[in-house]
Amino acid sequence: MHTGCCGTVYHALWHGSDVAAKVFSKQEYSEEMINTFRQEVSLMKKLRHPNIILFMGAVLSQQRLCIVTEFLPRGSLFRLLRTNIGKLDPRRRVNMAIDIARGMNYLHNSIPTVVHRDLKSPNLLVDKNWTVKVADFGLSRLKLETFLTTKTGKGTPQWMAPEVLRSEPSNEKSDVFSYGVVLWELVTQKIPWDTHNTMQVIGAVGFMDHRLEIPRDVDPQWASMIQSCWDSDPQHRPSFQELLERLRELQKQYNVQAQTKRKEAGKVAGNMSVKES
Repeated sequence: MHTGCCGTVYHALWHGSDVAAKVFSKQEYSEEMINTFRQEVSLMKKLRHPNIILFMGAVLSQQRLCIVTEFLPRGSLFRLLRTNIGKLDPRRRVNMAIDIARGMNYLHNSIPTVVHRDLKSPNLLVDKNWTVKVADFGLSRLKLETFLTTKTGKGTPQWMAPEVLRSEPSNEKSDVFSYGVVLWELVTQKIPWDTHNTMQVIGAVGFMDHRLEIPRDVDPQWASMIQSCWDSDPQHRPSFQELLERLRELQKQYNVQAQTKRKEAGKVAGNMSVKES
């Protein structure tokens, strides 16, 4: 069980299957809120993709709103990056980046276009085979505009695009900016803006055009991809289709490198056995 900004997630059994049940914080729900929820649910029912979390059911009543999805045993990418220091080799990182981009590309190419609006590593869940799936996409409208309009400021600005932080109109290109932050997390395994509070992040990214620092030792191809996602002009940011093409190139390179290493290791082992004989 863990508590998020808008509810609590339970690991449950449903008809003998492992599921995750997200129960929204108890409050009297207005008709309008329940209708919005109903629309979101009908949207989630229609979406099917291997990199999108599987929606399995919902409970809608004035007292309780709840969403049931498949349960992914490795939890969130955010948590994984904290606990698996050193386990993410370049190939696994690029595979994860591809999974997320595929899921997002599917959402952006749905009709009508689905804009996630809250893409971040805590909303990216990992299954037992290390496949990453995008979650929490259907709840965008339930987040009641941007968190700037809410009293509590419970949003997560660390992943948000500058135009969103400024409460300006935004489109699917805001998701691309957030994806850039996720790519940064994959290569640095750090928490974005962990020394800044909410207002400082809004000021730095939204109003002073600051960006997270990309360490010098990051593969230049990753770095340029991240920077292109962070363009101040949303129209200049790449689409997920373009990002996928770049990531597949990178994946090829990493596979070739891994094969070369294996061959070299084989040769060394072979030479050693020759000497021993």
